Amino acid sequence: MDSKELAKIFKALSNENRLEIYKEIAKQEDIDFEQKCECSISEILSCLKIGAPTISHHLKELTNANLITTEKNGKFLIAHINKETLEKIRGFIDL
Repeated sequence: MDSKELAKIFKALSNENRLEIYKEIAKQEDIDFEQKCECSISEILSCLKIGAPTISHHLKELTNANLITTEKNGKFLIAHINKETLEKIRGFIDL
């Protein structure tokens, strides 16, 4: 992973709201893994006191940094942690 890519990731996570959203997605994935559920953005909206347009902006930034992926499931937007990027970050931190 090059420095430019790492800087983009750390810049995305440097925003407190984006960090909270990322943590909530990760937490929901851990909880829901056993139940075979997915993390919908509506669940995040109910946990955080942030409006939908702001959440949308932050999700876009997290997606642009390859930290998460999103998909539509009917009328719901589902978010997933990008495990490949997470592993690259772990590798960088373990240096």
